[in-house]
Amino acid sequence: MQPTAAPTGAIARKDEGAQRSQPAFSWPTRVYWEDTDAGGVVYHAQYVAFLERARTEWMRALGYGQELLRESHDLVFAIRAVDIAYLRPARLDDMLHVTVALAQCGRASAVFSQQVLRGNEVLVTAHVRAAALGGGDFRPRAIPEPLYRVLKPLELRRS
Repeated sequence: MQPTAAPTGAIARKDEGAQRSQPAFSWPTRVYWEDTDAGGVVYHAQYVAFLERARTEWMRALGYGQELLRESHDLVFAIRAVDIAYLRPARLDDMLHVTVALAQCGRASAVFSQQVLRGNEVLVTAHVRAAALGGGDFRPRAIPEPLYRVLKPLELRRS
């Protein structure tokens, strides 16, 4: 399964001062037995794993896989906060899309706006704050300039 544009439409982003509209990144996944509780619905903590995988694949699609960041840039991201709303349950064998949009990009942190969708139905919404840390010492650090220059223009437009 290849990541695609989100099925729910376009999200406005910054583009060097001009405002434009781009589809959010979307990562497809299916619900397996291991994702569910005894009732056959996705266990609440599993959504956090879906969100993490989508962010990882988004970064990889930008050319910055986790190993490259750690080995070449001495950078890892650690999750500082997650604000999540469970709106509807996903069930065994559902085909889901997990979206990623960059809500805010600071010098040493990023906030992601994410959704889990079944078709056009929003099941989960989340805002995830990630801190940039040194890969060896896990101390806060700035996002390397080359990566920052890639990320900053992708930031969601503020209304």
